[in-house]
Amino acid sequence: MSPQATELTHAVPKFLRRSKGKARGPRKEASAGRDTPLGVNRGAVVRSRRRPFRERWLAWRQHHSQSAADSLSKVLQQPLASGMTWVVLGIALALPTSLAIALNNLQELSGRFDDPARISLFLEDQVTLEVATELAQELRFVSEVASVELVDRDQALIEFRAGSGLGDLIDSLPKNPLPHLLVVTPKSDTPELVERLRKRLDEYPLVDQLVVDAQWLERFQAMMELGRQVVLLLTAVLLAAVILVLGNTISLTIENRRQEIIIVKLVGGSDAFVRRPLLYTGLWYGLGGGVVAALLVLLATQALHAPVAKLASAYASDFIIRGLGLFDSLQLVLTGASMGLLGAWLATARHIKNIEPV
Repeated sequence: MSPQATELTHAVPKFLRRSKGKARGPRKEASAGRDTPLGVNRGAVVRSRRRPFRERWLAWRQHHSQSAADSLSKVLQQPLASGMTWVVLGIALALPTSLAIALNNLQELSGRFDDPARISLFLEDQVTLEVATELAQELRFVSEVASVELVDRDQALIEFRAGSGLGDLIDSLPKNPLPHLLVVTPKSDTPELVERLRKRLDEYPLVDQLVVDAQWLERFQAMMELGRQVVLLLTAVLLAAVILVLGNTISLTIENRRQEIIIVKLVGGSDAFVRRPLLYTGLWYGLGGGVVAALLVLLATQALHAPVAKLASAYASDFIIRGLGLFDSLQLVLTGASMGLLGAWLATARHIKNIEPV
């Protein structure tokens, strides 16, 4: 008998092993009409069920602690195979987490430019300043309008000349190419009101071109929503892959311990008794994968911190990339552990019932 089989045999509850010596023979068991495990006295099993609850609770807790320690020891005894499994699981968990972090940072960055929606009215070239002033005064009485700002073409040209560095080119122009501009601020940023106001302002004959300044933000928000849906889909696919990888790993472990499982069942061990160490094995694999995923995300965030800060400073911004906090990191580790338990449960539920003593 292998050392592993001997170890599992000794892990069987004492009342089951003692009952083997008190068996009254197969004829007595057959007359009882019960499916009693081979070599187990049914009377001893019945008496064991009458043991105090505290004693049964201590035995159950002791077996849990032994199963957790033994399964962790077996995982650590194979550092190469366990390490490769942890890395694969860590990468699968880190990919959707990294994409979610990127979306959150982009959302925070867009929030800094979330100005109220404004509608810019570029007037016809022949419109004079007096007519533009009268139109601005008229628009202030529109019910959907909060305020109207008039930008004089001459003042706009002076500001453009000072900021563009193209003074010589602008001085060579025969006339001012810029039109008068009216900047209209709606009373609300709701898409319905902005669209209704845009259609109303577009009917004015003096308006040459109309631009809604918040359209780029709406497109950006639509792209962000699409990104969230992609992240959710990718997360579901990769979590399914994690469960399959862990299930396959536990299935191989079950096949390697087939003889041990048969011996344990011969002396009266139940499916739950056999399943317990394997569930802890899946837990350790998933927990290690979650730790690796948290470390990968942390390293990626630290690697991008300096380049992002440098780029933000070039635009006079104090934006910094934000990674996982302590709570989110613990949540990622617990997610890996949960996936490990789920994968191990699915694998054991499928294979252990099919392993029975002949």
